[in-house]
Amino acid sequence: MATQAAPREEITEAPEAVVVRFAGDSGDGMQLTGGQFTLSTALAGNDLATFPDFPAEIRAPQGTLFGVSAFQINFGSREINTAGDAPDVLVAMNPAALKVNIASLKPGGLIIADTGAFTKRNLDKAKYETNPLEDGSLAKFDLLAFDISERTIEAVKPFGLGNKDALRSKNMWTLGLALWMFDRPRDPIHAWLKDKFKRKPEIADANIAALDAGHAYGETAELSGPLKQLAMPPVESSPGLYRTITGAEAVSLGLVAGAQLAELPMFFGGYPITPASAILHHLARLKEFDVTTFQAEDEIAAICASIGASYAGSLGVTSSSGPGIALKTEAMGLAIMTELPLVIVNSQRGGPSTGLPTKTEQSDLYQAVYGRNGDAPLPVVSASSPGDAFECAIEACRIATQYMTPVMLLTDGYIANAAEPWKVPDPATFTPFPAKFLEEKNGEELLPYARDEKGARPWIKPGTPDLMHRIGGIEKAEGTGHIDYAPDNHQTMTDARRNKVLNVSVPDQEVCLGETSGTLAVVGWGSTYGPIHQAVRRAIAKGCKVAHIHVRHIWPLPANLGDLLRSYDNVLVPEMNTGQFKTVLRDQYLVDAKPLTKTSGQPFAIAELEDAIAAFFDNIPGNEGGQVAVNDDQLPSPEM
Repeated sequence: MATQAAPREEITEAPEAVVVRFAGDSGDGMQLTGGQFTLSTALAGNDLATFPDFPAEIRAPQGTLFGVSAFQINFGSREINTAGDAPDVLVAMNPAALKVNIASLKPGGLIIADTGAFTKRNLDKAKYETNPLEDGSLAKFDLLAFDISERTIEAVKPFGLGNKDALRSKNMWTLGLALWMFDRPRDPIHAWLKDKFKRKPEIADANIAALDAGHAYGETAELSGPLKQLAMPPVESSPGLYRTITGAEAVSLGLVAGAQLAELPMFFGGYPITPASAILHHLARLKEFDVTTFQAEDEIAAICASIGASYAGSLGVTSSSGPGIALKTEAMGLAIMTELPLVIVNSQRGGPSTGLPTKTEQSDLYQAVYGRNGDAPLPVVSASSPGDAFECAIEACRIATQYMTPVMLLTDGYIANAAEPWKVPDPATFTPFPAKFLEEKNGEELLPYARDEKGARPWIKPGTPDLMHRIGGIEKAEGTGHIDYAPDNHQTMTDARRNKVLNVSVPDQEVCLGETSGTLAVVGWGSTYGPIHQAVRRAIAKGCKVAHIHVRHIWPLPANLGDLLRSYDNVLVPEMNTGQFKTVLRDQYLVDAKPLTKTSGQPFAIAELEDAIAAFFDNIPGNEGGQVAVNDDQLPSPEM
C-alpha cells in the first residue's frame, strides 16, 4: 500500500543552492526537460542560471557517448551568477549519459539512473565492461536506480501508445520526480503540455500522465535513503514582474525595444546558424511591433538586404556566429563606407571554421574590433548575461542610429542558450533616441556627407524631393559625396570615420566588486561575468585586495578605463580565447595585463578563477596567469 506524502513541516530544508544536471541521449528531450524545470523553478521564486550543453551532430547514433545531451541548472535562495561548477544531482537516462557526466558529480552527490536503459547493448555503446550500477564503482555517490522506462510505459498504457511512443514520455516522468524532489507545482507544466499538443490532445494527456506518475512515485514510494523532498525558499528580490529569459530572447526583445525607442521600423535579415538562429525565430513572432524578418539564401544576402533596409529608412539588423560573420565582413565594410546604421549580432562559438558549433567561446573579439579590410572601425558592445543582452541590444541600436554606423553586439553560445530570471523593466525608464532624417537641402548644394557635432552624416530616405545623392563602397568626397580618389580626401574621410567611432559616448567604467585600487583587478568581458564575480567575492572574503571590473563597451573603450587599470598593482584578464582582450588593453594602455585563457568549449569554473586569483597572493613569483588546464571533470570528452 502506498504511503502518504510527507506533511510540509517534514520537508527537508535545502541548502542555499543546488545544482542539477539532466543528461541523456540527444533524443531523450533533456533540453525540454531542463527548460520546463527552469520554468517551475522561476515560478517558485528562486534565482537560477542554466547551462544547456548538447552535441553538434544533428543526430548522433543513439546511446553513444557522442550523442549525450545535458542541461544543468543552478538554483537557490540566494543570488546565482553561474550554472555551477559541479552538480549535486545527476539524472542519467542511459549508460552513455552516466559515463560522460559522472566525473563532474560532487562526491556524495545523488545519481538517479534509469535501469531500463542499462542493457547489454547500451553498456557496450558506452564502453562499459560491467554495469556501473551493480559493480560498486559508484560507491562514493548516493545511487537511486530504478526502471523509469517500465514505469513510464505503465503510466501511459491507458492511452494506447506503443512502447516506442510511450518511451518518448520518459523525460516527463523524470521531470515529475524532479518537481516532487524540490517541491515544485505541476500545474504550469500541465498547461504548457496542453498548449504544445493542443492538436494532439492524446499526446498531451499521455505526457501529463507520465509527469504525474513521476511525481507520485516520489510522493508515495517507501524509500529510505537518498530520495528526499527539499524545500527551497524563494530568493529575496525587489517587487516587479519577472520572467525567465534566454540570451537569444533578450537580444530579440532588446532589438525591438531599440527600434521603438528610435521610432523606426526594424528589418532583420538572417541565415540559420548555431547558436544565432534563435534570434530569427523569436523576431518572427514579433511582427506586430513593425518587425520584418527575412531568411536569406546565404549570409551575404542577409547582411546586404539589411543594409538596403537601412538605406531605405529602417533599422537594419543582421545576426550570425563566427563563420557567418566572416562571410558578412565585406558588406560590413560597405556599411562603414556608406555610413548607414546597422546592428550586427555575433553569437560566438568555438572556431575557427565550423569549429565547435554547440560550444561556447569568446574568440571573435579580434574579428569584431579589427576584422575588416582597410581602416574600418565600428563600435563593439558585449553582453555579460542573458538579461544584460536586452540593454546591450538597446545600446547597440542607440549608437547605430545616433552615429550613423554599423555596431557589433557580442554574445556567445552560453549567453544565447542559457536562461535566468529577468525583471521586466519599465519602458518609461529608457530615454528615447528618435532617428532624424534630412528632409531638405542642408546648403546651396546637398551635402550628404556633412557632419553634425557627433560626426554623423545625415540620413536621407530615397525618394525625398531634391535630395538625390550618391552612395556606395567607393570613396566619397568630403561633404558632397561625389566620387573622389584624391589622397587628401581619402585621408580626411578615413580620419572622419575613425574619429566618429572613437568619440562615441560611452559611460565611464565602474568597478563591479571591490575597491578602485589594490593588488589585483580581474578584468572580464562577456559571459565570464558570473564566475569572475563569484571568485572575486570569495577572494575578498578571504581578505584579498582584489576587484572585479567588467567591460561592456569593447570599442571604443570607456575614457577612464586606462587610469582605473593603472590604479592596481596587477591586472588579470580571464577569457575564453587565447588572450585577445588582454592584447587590446596592453595596446591601448601599456598595462602589463596577464592573460588567463580557456578554449575547451566550456565556461570558466569558479574554482579555476579562485586558483588564478590566489596565485597573485601566494608570494611565488612568475606563476600568475597562463592557460587553464583542460578540466575533464567539468564535461568529460567521450572516449574514442
